[in-house]
Amino acid sequence: MNNKIPLTKSYLDKLTFDIVGACIEVHRELGAGLLESVYHKCLVRELQLRKLNFSNELVIPLNYKGLELDADLRCDFFIENCIVLEIKAVNAIAPVFEAQLMTYMKLLKAPKGILVNFHTDNIFYKGQKTYVNEFFAKLPDK
Repeated sequence: MNNKIPLTKSYLDKLTFDIVGACIEVHRELGAGLLESVYHKCLVRELQLRKLNFSNELVIPLNYKGLELDADLRCDFFIENCIVLEIKAVNAIAPVFEAQLMTYMKLLKAPKGILVNFHTDNIFYKGQKTYVNEFFAKLPDK
């Protein structure tokens, strides 16, 4: 996150709007039916064009009772060090994808996560869902 901008619920809402807008733009250009890896590469470019700071294919550290585990957990995008973005190109979002996102949010101490499925005719209405957790609940509104 930009050190000059305080982490608030309203900041995260604006950032979520920007991220979903980037996903919609990629989907508008490419349509549905491609591999997740194609959308991933295009989304990297779209986020760069929008000047958002992010890591992609971020290896998530996992510490179990003092033992660092090499679990090879990777989130698709960690944007502005506060929002996890997981993308899919599947017929339907399975509960395991939601659990995966929530786990990544917990491990990264991220207050918000977004799950986007590019295999849809409309990302805004049917292809994306946002999630919040206990870290979000503790943030100030503005």
